Amino acid sequence: MKYIGEHPLPGQLGHFFILLALVASGVATWSFFKAASAKDPADERRWKTLARIAFGIDFVSVLSVFGILFYIISNHYFEYFYAWNHSSRSLSMKYLLSSIWEGQEGSFLLWTLWQAVLGMLLIRKGGKWEAPVLTVISFAQLVLATMVIGIYIAGIKIGSNPFLLVREMFSEAPVFARPDYLSLPQMQDGQGLNQLLQNYWMVIHPPVLFLGFASTIVPFAYAIAGLWKKDFGGWTKVSLPWNLFSAAILGLGIMMGAAWAYESLTFGGFWAWDPVENASLVPWLVLVAGIHTQVIYNATGHSLRATYFFYIMSFSFALYESFLTRSGVLGDSSVHAFTGEGMNVQLLLLLLVFFLPSLVFFGQRYKQIPHIVKEEETSSREFWMFIGALVLFLSGLVITWQTSFTPIYNKIGGKSTAAPEDAEFAYNKIQIFVAIVIALLTAFGQYLKYKKTTGYNWLKKMLIPAVAAVVITVAYCWITGFHYDKKGPGFLAAIYLAFFASVFAAVANAGYIWNTLNGKWKAAGASMAHLGFGILLAGILISSSNKKVLSYNTTGIMLKWDERSKQNPMENLTLIKGVATDMGTYMTTFEHSDSTNKPGNIIYYKVSMMKKDSSEGFTLYPNLIRNTKGQENFSNNPDARHYWNKDVFAYISYADNMDSREDTTSFKSFPLRIGDTLFYSNGYVILNKVVPNPSEGKYHFTASDTALMADLTVVSKEGNRWGAKPVFYVKDNEARYMMDTVYAQNLAFAFSRVLENQKIELQVKESSKMVPFVALKVFEFPHINLVWIGTIIMIAGFVISLVYRNRQGRLKAVNS
Repeated sequence: MKYIGEHPLPGQLGHFFILLALVASGVATWSFFKAASAKDPADERRWKTLARIAFGIDFVSVLSVFGILFYIISNHYFEYFYAWNHSSRSLSMKYLLSSIWEGQEGSFLLWTLWQAVLGMLLIRKGGKWEAPVLTVISFAQLVLATMVIGIYIAGIKIGSNPFLLVREMFSEAPVFARPDYLSLPQMQDGQGLNQLLQNYWMVIHPPVLFLGFASTIVPFAYAIAGLWKKDFGGWTKVSLPWNLFSAAILGLGIMMGAAWAYESLTFGGFWAWDPVENASLVPWLVLVAGIHTQVIYNATGHSLRATYFFYIMSFSFALYESFLTRSGVLGDSSVHAFTGEGMNVQLLLLLLVFFLPSLVFFGQRYKQIPHIVKEEETSSREFWMFIGALVLFLSGLVITWQTSFTPIYNKIGGKSTAAPEDAEFAYNKIQIFVAIVIALLTAFGQYLKYKKTTGYNWLKKMLIPAVAAVVITVAYCWITGFHYDKKGPGFLAAIYLAFFASVFAAVANAGYIWNTLNGKWKAAGASMAHLGFGILLAGILISSSNKKVLSYNTTGIMLKWDERSKQNPMENLTLIKGVATDMGTYMTTFEHSDSTNKPGNIIYYKVSMMKKDSSEGFTLYPNLIRNTKGQENFSNNPDARHYWNKDVFAYISYADNMDSREDTTSFKSFPLRIGDTLFYSNGYVILNKVVPNPSEGKYHFTASDTALMADLTVVSKEGNRWGAKPVFYVKDNEARYMMDTVYAQNLAFAFSRVLENQKIELQVKESSKMVPFVALKVFEFPHINLVWIGTIIMIAGFVISLVYRNRQGRLKAVNS
């Protein structure tokens, strides 16, 4: 059958290039292996030439696959399942690009593309290590190519093809028997991009993060090459700039994700120990541990075995955490994990095919790896650097255990073991001590000498930073203090100690740069990275511990929250449109809502916040974005006002238009006489009196008018009281009435007529949709900018170290 309107050529080309990438990477793997194993230089050159050509073809093929997939998405060829499932016509160009890495196939392509780019650079810069290192990277390219090949062998699915057509995906559906199925309404647009990914951070964060993941193979490949060629220490100086790059880019990607979470998610912060967050953090921790032991070896000859182990584990953790987040194991415990898509076995094999052989290889070569029998002096810099590296590794193990145990145990054992009630605290109560140890080590480690530190001169140099840290800590705690005391005095004491350690790390490293290095920035990379870490840690402690909820509900308007929302009603202030409402130091007004984007799927809410003690104020525009992929309702996108010393962070936790149902509630009639009571769902109403021709407040009748006002008191179950005064009057010989409302209880009253026996007819309506309103949640994060400033300084430190080490390597190569 010939289908009308389909564009089969891009998909055919895309699948061809996937196959070509698979074959080319296989040829490159074998050719680089032969080149690395060759004894004859002529044979080595011939194999290396073939390998380079094959790897270049692989690079071009992967780039072509990526480009073709973007072409299909950007041209809205919805006959392709990937375009239909991950994009829509309403998306701007930048979000069409983001659609590529929303799915598993696209994220694997992104990983493969970055790995190919790194491989091309290593071909130019690898020198004598090119062949063995590229053997490992080419093999990784081969394995990753199988993840997107999408073929069946003996009934077993190998990979998931991003170029499948919708009719191939749902081949049993009768609609695809029609040659014109693309003309159907459901095929005119796609399912759209996940609403949480429609943020500018998600355009730049995933590419940077996946570059970080891809780069972890470089230290791994150098380590395997060293074991293979039995040149156990020859690679350590050459690879150090690459490894520093990996740590810098992966760290940057992680913190970009934190910035996205801060701006787009509603857990009230930049980190919640979500399993997907941990998936990126653990490989970085182990990678940084490896860099420290590598520096130790380059300076003293110690810790080479540990360096091998850490680099093998860093890449293995990257693969393991990828398995966790892609296999569907974490589907119930993470808000942004992939689903399994039937690739669980292949994902597990992806991990095992690297982890098990490399660990066995390491074990076989372990005794041959040079090792200095004499233990390090406890006064030496390398001893404490090794302790710090070990603590980082153990921290990664603990995080992995906490992330993995419950979901995997439940999946394998068919159990339903519950996660800790406060999962964030379960991590924090352990990691706070890791932070203390690492911060203290980065504070004094720089002042020690390699091999042995004699005398007490280093203590004298540290005296001023130590005193300064004590003064800053005491002053801050005296003036502001920490308010994270809900977990008991022991944990609060740990926070105080961690804050001192972070300040000590920052001050000590700043002093080291200024006094010891005399401002020589080219050699200050490590100290700058440690300085940034100290500032980052201080910002985390202050902003997380002293985070304040500003939106305490004092209005008495209590919404009925779904238990799944985990919202505390007392921390969500209900705002009636146009009504200024007291919110602590602010008067807050929900002014209006509007959908200004072209598709109309985002509703912006204008919320003005005016300080009570001045005329200063600001406006926030939090929004709700309509859920995609057939889901109902909306997701929240926060907004924040940034100051130098704090952020005021707000999001719409509920809005009346989040409920798409129409208001079908009608008025009910009640005959009442003075003193009577009627009941509603949350309390009762008393008719106090009937006042003729009222001339108070908003009513201005005169003695010549015919008007009656019902004076009502509304009493809730909680004992709160409100007044309501509906009016019945006659004008132009026509009976009329004016309603009154008690928004706090969702009540509207109408005095509709006078009855016999001194009774009136009171009309009552109870509805949550009488007037536009929102529930607003507002946090104040003090000194949150320290988190971002510390991150920038830390990454800058890695970059400075990278440049410095690279320059040192070039100079040694010239001199030799």
